Amino acid sequence: MFEFFISNNIVCHAVEAMVFASISCSILGVIISRMNISSIGFTMSHAAFAGAALGLFLGTNATLVAILFSIAIALLIGPVSDKTKMSTDTTLGVMFAMTMAIAIFFISYMQYIGKGFSASGLLFGDVISLYREEIYSIAVISALTIFFILLFYKEILALMFNMKIAMASGIRTKLLFYAVLFIIAVSIALNIQIVGGLLIYVWLVVPAAIAYQFCYNVRNMFIVAPLVAVVVSIIGVWAGFEYTLPIGPLTAVIFTVVFAISVILSPKRRITSNKF
Repeated sequence: MFEFFISNNIVCHAVEAMVFASISCSILGVIISRMNISSIGFTMSHAAFAGAALGLFLGTNATLVAILFSIAIALLIGPVSDKTKMSTDTTLGVMFAMTMAIAIFFISYMQYIGKGFSASGLLFGDVISLYREEIYSIAVISALTIFFILLFYKEILALMFNMKIAMASGIRTKLLFYAVLFIIAVSIALNIQIVGGLLIYVWLVVPAAIAYQFCYNVRNMFIVAPLVAVVVSIIGVWAGFEYTLPIGPLTAVIFTVVFAISVILSPKRRITSNKF
């Protein structure tokens, strides 16, 4: 897609993958952060991580198993909370521990039996070894994420403001919430091969947190967060190739540095300080 601008195919594929991953994750990150359900982000990321490890253990398509496993976890969150009478956060904590244990078990077991498996790509991503079809699939989920936000923008705003009020106003909140979880599950499962199971949470949360420092409404956050994520990711790809550094971890570090700078420069911080 970017061949007209980038002649090197490896660099071009890396840029494309990081751009599309940044768009989908950062947009979903705005919803996650504004609904105060960031715990869903790390639970779903580790569910995809566990699914990918299971797929590799079974010798099947790791991405497909990661998607199915993530969707299954997403569908279990609500019913498990209702049946056990536990809070959603507690349920998410249990599922996070379970999925992390599953992932570590299969990775350790494959290494124990000498299956010749390297966990580095699954943990930290491997953006330079993606096939064109994998990049297309990430582009599709990014487009679907944007379309979903545009189609249900008012309902999503109501859901982010207050779920009970949204339900009272006639919005089918459960269906909408599960649709959000479904998109998060698929997006994370597809993007885990780019930035890894341990780092994808950075793409989900940090761009939205940076955008929040400068935006006063959700509409602007939906615009600023992807822009920030895309710019930082492109810088990470360039620096990674230029200085022979791991692209995913390097980009995650750049995100944290940008977040620290945004907090220092945030007009909201200055307004709060002036009140005192």
